[in-house]
Amino acid sequence: MSYNYANATATLDHLLHDTSNNSAATGFDFIEELIRAADCFDTNHLHVAHVILERLNQRLRSPAGAKPLQRAAFYFKEALQGLLSGSNRTPRFSSLVEIVHCVRTFKAFSGISPIPMFSIFTTNQALLEAFHGSSFMHVLDFDIGLGIQYASLMKEIAEKADSLKHGSPLLRITAVVPEEYAVESKLIRENLSQFAHELRIRVQVEFVPLCNFETLSFKAVKFVDGEKTAVLLSPAIFRRLGSAGSTAAFLADVRRVSPSVVVFVDGEGWTEAAAAASFRRGVVSSLEFYSMMLESLDASMVAGGEWVRRIEMLLLRPKILAAVEGAGRRVPPWREAFYGAGMRPVQLSQFADFQAECLLAKVQIRGFHVAKRQAELVLFWHERAMVATSAWRC
Repeated sequence: MSYNYANATATLDHLLHDTSNNSAATGFDFIEELIRAADCFDTNHLHVAHVILERLNQRLRSPAGAKPLQRAAFYFKEALQGLLSGSNRTPRFSSLVEIVHCVRTFKAFSGISPIPMFSIFTTNQALLEAFHGSSFMHVLDFDIGLGIQYASLMKEIAEKADSLKHGSPLLRITAVVPEEYAVESKLIRENLSQFAHELRIRVQVEFVPLCNFETLSFKAVKFVDGEKTAVLLSPAIFRRLGSAGSTAAFLADVRRVSPSVVVFVDGEGWTEAAAAASFRRGVVSSLEFYSMMLESLDASMVAGGEWVRRIEMLLLRPKILAAVEGAGRRVPPWREAFYGAGMRPVQLSQFADFQAECLLAKVQIRGFHVAKRQAELVLFWHERAMVATSAWRC
C-alpha cells in the first residue's frame, strides 16, 4: 500500500524541513521507511516490517544529539520493534530510587516547559469549582501517575478551608492502577499523607487494582454518603477499554456514580490519533505529536541537554510505547462517547484562562499559546494541541 507523504500533514512537512539544512530528503527517507513499517502492521506483512526496522537500526542508532523528528522516529522505531517481538510493555519501576529519579525528572520538566503545569492547574481549577467549598471530597483517578499533581490541589484546599474558617477538610483519593503498582503506591501514599499533615488537612489514599475494577466496575470503589465526587480520565483508560461497547458501558457506569464533575485531560494528542482509521495513521498522528513535543522541549531548554534526555527516556518514551501499542485499536471519538453517555461539557472559568496566560508569561517561550476549542482549554505548540482539558457534568 502506497503512502502519499506530501499529503500527510503540514506538521510533518514543517518538521522535515527543520531536520536538515542540507537536504530535506535526509529526513524524508527515514520517515517514509518508518511509515512503511507501520503500514505492514495493517497488511499483516510483519516479516517486511521486521526487515524495514532492521534497516532503520542503521539509520537511527541513537537519539543523542539529533533533531526532534529524528529522536521521535528513534523512539517509534523502538516501539514498533517491541510490538513485533512482544516486548512492548511499558517499563515499571522496580525500586524507590528509580521512582525518585522520575519524580525529579517530572519536576524538571515542570520547571522548563508549561505543558505539565497546564495539565495540573486546569484539572485543579475544574475540581475546585466542582467541589465549591465542600469539606468532604473524593477524587477517583484513572491515571494518577506518581501523584505529584495532588500537592498543589491539597495546598489550594488547605488555603480555601483556612480562609473560610472551616474545620480540617477531608480529601479522599481513589486511584485505579495496574496490578504491578505496589512500589509507586507506597510512595504516593506516604508522600501525600506527609504533605497533608504539614497542611493540617486530612487525606485518605486508596488503590484499586485495575483487574478488580475490570471485574467489579465501580463496585470496587468505596463511596461515602455526603462526599462530592470527581472522576479524572485520560486516554489511558480508553486505550485499555479498546472498543465502542466497552467505552459506552464504562461511561454509563461513570454517570451512575453521579460525580460533580468528570475531567478529561488529553496530553497525548489522542483526540487526533484515536480518530485514525488504521494502525499506520494512528502511528503517524502520534509521531507528529511527539515530534512537536520534543521540538517544544528543545525550545524550552536554555542550556544543557541532560534533563531533556531524562525527560524523553523516563516520561515520554513510556507514552510512545503505549501510543504505538494502542494505535491499532479502533475506539469511538471521545466527545461523541461522552455525549452518547448523556454528559454535557462545562466551560472552564475565566480564572483558568487567566492562569494559563500567567503561566505562558512566566515561561516566555515563543510558540506556545492557549485557546478554547469546543469547551476545552487547549495549550498549543504552534498549531498542534499539546494538552486539552475539558470538564463534563452528568
